[in-house]
Amino acid sequence: MLSTEAKLTEKAFAANILSQPKATELADIAEEFSLGEFFSAAGLHRESANSFFILETKRGKFVVSIEGIKSESEVKHDIELLLFLRRHGFQCLQPLKSRGGQHYLHTDGRFISASRNIDGVEVPVGNLTRGQLAASGHVLADLHLIGRGYKKGVENRFSFTRVAALYQEVRKNLPAHLKTIVRVLDDEVNYLEGYLDNNLPKGIIHGNLSWESMKFKGARLVGIMDFDRACRGKFICDLATTVNALCYYEGRYHLDRFEELIAGYESLRPLSLPEWDSFPNELRFSALRTAVISLHDFYLRKNGERQRIQKTFIDFFERLLILRREKDGGMEDLLLSMATGYDYRKYQKSKPSR
Repeated sequence: MLSTEAKLTEKAFAANILSQPKATELADIAEEFSLGEFFSAAGLHRESANSFFILETKRGKFVVSIEGIKSESEVKHDIELLLFLRRHGFQCLQPLKSRGGQHYLHTDGRFISASRNIDGVEVPVGNLTRGQLAASGHVLADLHLIGRGYKKGVENRFSFTRVAALYQEVRKNLPAHLKTIVRVLDDEVNYLEGYLDNNLPKGIIHGNLSWESMKFKGARLVGIMDFDRACRGKFICDLATTVNALCYYEGRYHLDRFEELIAGYESLRPLSLPEWDSFPNELRFSALRTAVISLHDFYLRKNGERQRIQKTFIDFFERLLILRREKDGGMEDLLLSMATGYDYRKYQKSKPSR
């Protein structure tokens, strides 16, 4: 039974919040979070189960998140993590309290939260500059260092065991004519089961850092917008996910992008030799994870969303083929950089602490 504080109080918000709420419903949200008089709203596309909206009111712009899949405990974990990160100076959304004193509202099985918008611009992946790539790596390392102090349990949402189980479920629905896809995914699951290293540094990870998540002012990264996939996991896996998101462009991996991102990351947290050794496999696992999740979503979502999901699957399946060296696309350059990336002198320096 949910506490009364977790539910809407005055002017009970009885309307069912859909993925595309009406203006009157968004105005009610603005009132419940004391955001000011509602003017307008615009939807934000995110590769997420959430619906995100920018609400503009007399008091400025705010981000509203409507979560329809996670449990209440998961929503609480997400909000507690954001509050912890903000207390330690990390630039992320800061959930606001409702008039009832809670950081989220619950209605009709959905959880609603609101935060002040982060002032900055999204930069499409193809337009990211060298300075912005370095800043992305630096901020990711900062998150990993700060997150070491977060002691609350946040279950790993992206463990190999979970992804492998999800694939076995999806595989039953794959048409027989998709022989190449089945062959590659079967082989990749079998390979990674034996070669992923679980004895690597772990802590709080973002889980899905991409250009859509970041706000820039010039070369400065001023904030990370979403943390709905954050959990406890391997730092190198998180970095690999960011490489797959930011260093792959127009059908290939770009060494200059990779080197800038890694230089920014290692300016705060140098990678250990075991992490460098595991990097290629973590890149493969990250691509496999996104491909499998996309396949799973394809069979669950409505027809109107399937085209976008299918594109995501194709994009990450192409990455996987390159990472497996079944297709040309810059993997050889990345492998050489990884093989020579470990600097014993740099790693022996005392690591920064926060």
